Amino acid sequence: MRSDLDLELVKLTKRYGDTVAVDGIDHLFHAGTYACLLGPSGCGKSSTLRMIAGHEGVSAGSVVLGGRDVSQLPPAKRGTAMMFQSYALFPHLSVADNVAFSLRMKGVDAAARKARALEMLDLVDMTAHADRLPAQLSGGQQQRVALARALVTEPQVLLLDEPLSALDPFLRVRMRGELRRLQRELGITFVHVTHGQDEALALADEIVVMNNAVIEQAGPTRAVFDAPATAFVARFLGSHNVIALPDGQFAIRSDALRVTEPGAARLQGRVTGVEYQGTHVALTAATDGDQEVTALLTDQDFFGAPKEPGQAIGLGWDDRAAHLLRA
Repeated sequence: MRSDLDLELVKLTKRYGDTVAVDGIDHLFHAGTYACLLGPSGCGKSSTLRMIAGHEGVSAGSVVLGGRDVSQLPPAKRGTAMMFQSYALFPHLSVADNVAFSLRMKGVDAAARKARALEMLDLVDMTAHADRLPAQLSGGQQQRVALARALVTEPQVLLLDEPLSALDPFLRVRMRGELRRLQRELGITFVHVTHGQDEALALADEIVVMNNAVIEQAGPTRAVFDAPATAFVARFLGSHNVIALPDGQFAIRSDALRVTEPGAARLQGRVTGVEYQGTHVALTAATDGDQEVTALLTDQDFFGAPKEPGQAIGLGWDDRAAHLLRA
């Protein structure tokens, strides 16, 4: 069922001269969804986000928010807000003044904008730093301020352009939880651009996988991960093997592969690598037809019957684990 706050992309296109960055994509983001645009560098995901925000002009097609075509409106009139990868905080303004800046531009009086800024800083647990300058903050704190500044205008859609890329791995995981908590608390639509598969899987209700300026596959996160439609999606999401068999090309999750003795198995192979990953062991093998596959085994299973590089093995799987890929 459609909501009056849904975001819809209709034949959305972006050209830079002869280069097509986004090629006539259609997609409906339901209100209140946490969606991730996922894909490699240059696939069109950031151009798509910037067209939604109004920071890039639309070459063709339209951006429709709440049933209203906003394609030609300036960013401040769209009902969207964008959090940039660099955070883009004003170095000479305090944290509170950074957050209140857009309200100041709208002519909101000083008392009202200060109250609203402090409310947003409380939401991101930064009230104690309201009088500091950005240079006095850590990367994670700067990110929280940038979030508060984006949310202060009460947008219908928050747009996030690789917001975690500047953070160290530990903080990145922590801030994923913060973003998810905020989205649930606020109940607004988040559209988040990333090239990190783990980030998208951890955060998103819905994944939109882009490749070569088009949407390759979109849907609920678990559904896309469990049943990738193409070899590109299977490989890009990770944790899948793309295996060519006489009856077609299939995606099989690494944790669904069974390592057996050679002979009666569906695939014959030779171990090329063994990587201990704590709770799991990743075993790579070269199989018939020069295919490389990875089996993810529990440490108990692997060390119960360890394999060495160069050793011949068999590989099997349950029929339900193999998903036929389209060309």
